[in-house]
Order: sequence, then C-alpha cells, then structure tokens
Amino acid sequence: MIAALLVLALAPLHAFTAPRAARAATQLFAAPPIDGLADRLLAAKVASGKTFDDIAAELGFTNTYTTQLLLGQAQLKPDTRPKLEKAVPKIKKEDLDAMMVAPFRSWDDEILKEPNVYRTYEAITHYGNAIKLLINEKFGDGIMSAIDFYMTVGGTVGKAGEKRVVITFNGKFLPFIEQAVDMNTAASPEIDE
Repeated sequence: MIAALLVLALAPLHAFTAPRAARAATQLFAAPPIDGLADRLLAAKVASGKTFDDIAAELGFTNTYTTQLLLGQAQLKPDTRPKLEKAVPKIKKEDLDAMMVAPFRSWDDEILKEPNVYRTYEAITHYGNAIKLLINEKFGDGIMSAIDFYMTVGGTVGKAGEKRVVITFNGKFLPFIEQAVDMNTAASPEIDE
C-alpha cells in the first residue's frame, strides 16, 4: 500500500509486478500483470501535468486509492472509467480495458530496500504491538480491515516549521467471533464410517 505512494514514478516499476511463478497461477483468478501497464499509466499521468491529489479530487477518491489505480493495483469500475478518461486523457483504451479486470495485487520483497518504503514498514513493525493493544482495548478482540479501508497521505507543519508526513489508516473493525455451532450456516458434512 504505502509502497505504491512513496516510490511512484521515480523507481523502475518492475518491483510492482508479480513474480513469474505466481503469474501462471493467477491467470485463472485475476488478470495477469500486464508488462509495462504501470509505466504507461504513470506516463499518461505525467503528461496530464496533474498530481495524484489533483486526479483524486476529480475522481472523488483518496490520493492513495487513485495512486493504486495508476499502478494497476486496484480495479477500475465502470462508473469511474469516464472520469479517469477525462482526468488523464492520454491513457490508452486498451490500458483502460485492462484496468477493468480484477488485478493481481502484489509486491516484490525488493521494494523494502527503498528507504521511504522501509522506514514506513519499520514504523508499523516497531509500533505493531502498541497498535494491536490499543485496537483491542478500544474495540475488543479483532482486527482492522485492509479491505473495507481508506488511506490518505498528506502533510502538516511541525512546531519548528519542518514539513511532516501524515498517513491516515481508516479501516473497519472486524471482531473475532466465537464459533458457535448453531451459528454456522455452512457446517461441514458429517462422514459416516
């Protein structure tokens, strides 16, 4: 997620494609990664002269989700297609068509070598225990969804006048449940021996 925001057009995008072994396996379930798609989408974005925030405002999405769309890591929905065509007119029809298929969402471990990405990963892992305990204390036994989820990247100015990065995660709380037999609507069949 964060990787998509922080590396953007500055690094080669081969780091965002699925490993070759996974490509064949995913063809049955999702669109296989399309060579060069992210490069072409980002080139069209650059040609538009707009920032990710500009495009996000036109689409009505968060800047993070918009960036994921332009990295081929989120599916373009039919209602959004005309808005994206207007916002970024240099995107080719065949690339828009490719964006309409459920993508193979992936990342390459090599991306963790990128300092911006690694520092974000480090912050999450360093504060992981505290985040878990605070979520449990405030909401109960459960997790924050990364599916019913919003993220934005913005900024503020610190007390000393320095630029500061603000990353907001907003995910639905999903409680763990007791697995009561009478609540199981898809119980496994009994096998008679």
